[in-house]
Amino acid sequence: MTTPHAAAIYARISSDQTGEGLGVQRQLEDCRRLARERGWVVAEEYVDNDFSAYSGKTRPAYERMLSDVEARDRDAVIVYNFDRLTRAPIEFELFKMICAQAGLRHIASVTADIDVSTDDGMFMARVIAAVAAKESARRSERLKRKHQQLAEQGRPNGGHHRPFGYAPDRVSVVESEAQIIRELVARFLAGESMRSLATWLNEEGVAPVSGESWRTQSLRAMLMSGRIAGLREYRGQVVGEAAWPAIITPEQRRQVLARFAEKKATGRRAPRRYLLSGLLRCQRCGGRLYSNPRGDKRRYVCLNGPDHRGCGRLTITADPVEHLLAAAVRFRLDTPDLADALASRASMDERHASLVVELEADRAQLSELAGMYAARQITAEEWRTARAPITKRVEHAERQLQRASGTPAVDEWVGKGKELADRWATLPLERQALIMAAVLDHAVISPGVPGARGLDPDRVHPVWRL
Repeated sequence: MTTPHAAAIYARISSDQTGEGLGVQRQLEDCRRLARERGWVVAEEYVDNDFSAYSGKTRPAYERMLSDVEARDRDAVIVYNFDRLTRAPIEFELFKMICAQAGLRHIASVTADIDVSTDDGMFMARVIAAVAAKESARRSERLKRKHQQLAEQGRPNGGHHRPFGYAPDRVSVVESEAQIIRELVARFLAGESMRSLATWLNEEGVAPVSGESWRTQSLRAMLMSGRIAGLREYRGQVVGEAAWPAIITPEQRRQVLARFAEKKATGRRAPRRYLLSGLLRCQRCGGRLYSNPRGDKRRYVCLNGPDHRGCGRLTITADPVEHLLAAAVRFRLDTPDLADALASRASMDERHASLVVELEADRAQLSELAGMYAARQITAEEWRTARAPITKRVEHAERQLQRASGTPAVDEWVGKGKELADRWATLPLERQALIMAAVLDHAVISPGVPGARGLDPDRVHPVWRL
């Protein structure tokens, strides 16, 4: 057998708590020494730091090494121990098959002097892989039990990174970050989108615990977590109170979850360029006006055709009607009528929360039915029969949520219409739109006079929600 001149060194460690890569570095040093002792030339080192070989997840460096072996660019493989390659016997067989097809016969381990080119060597390597798999399974069960016990006691888990808002001990609150979390929750409940909040964090230079910038997915996970409300979760479920202090109240978290569920149920999208999307009606036909720009001119138009079914005979320029109705909403925030309407809000909020709970329960039941049908526990006819009434309940709840009138978007501005006017231009468009929709149910637009210059206020007839 010829001496390898393009050997691959593969190093892997399942968990790197410090992030310094010291575990794989020690493996690499020992593998390099073995290569020197045997006179093998190392072409490349492949490292999967902080990757498990038992979980089944893709290991980028390992897959790249296999590709190089298949391409015959590598003529030997060196590992610290065979369980660094894999902890799944079937994966070890695949590795050996790829090596055999590529004609690669040199496979060396620092800790075991085994010649896998022989039957006895392969038998020993298979035993090592099987033992490693069994130990991984045992370790996995021990860790699951440990994490379950910690959860039941309300204690924190370990991990690579501390949670935002808490110190490395995962219990002490970092007050400067806690204040940011409280502001994020307040602004989200007031109508701002995840994208807007993530952008604000990045522009303000607020650094996340890991990564270079905030992303909507990580921000959403933080706001939905039970941790910031002082609740201990295990496998996505709250199991009790936590040992650390809460940053927000459980009630605030419930409101956050309800808003996420409502957005999912209604499919609402944050407005981009038009403040009054969905809020204007045509007096001629009762149809909804849609944004319909002409060149650089923003307009709301009653559209006809198969998708809109309006009369197609009414148009209004966007800027003046938006300014008029925004001013009217801000004025109404200072009126006694609005305060009286808000006095009866408690029962509406309770109904809103109840709808969200009912909707989630019905959706879970639909998923359960689908699973039963997939497992052949029920017939197609039984599935259809059971599904029909649940689907009707889901559709009804979604319609009710669309008409729900929760008012967190305007709570802080009641009686402060003049202050809101001063800050209006600085608010994100989606937050302006939430304030508008919380106060204004819709506005009916009358036909204009041909050739008229400017907007006649008498064309606009607001219908108040509150």
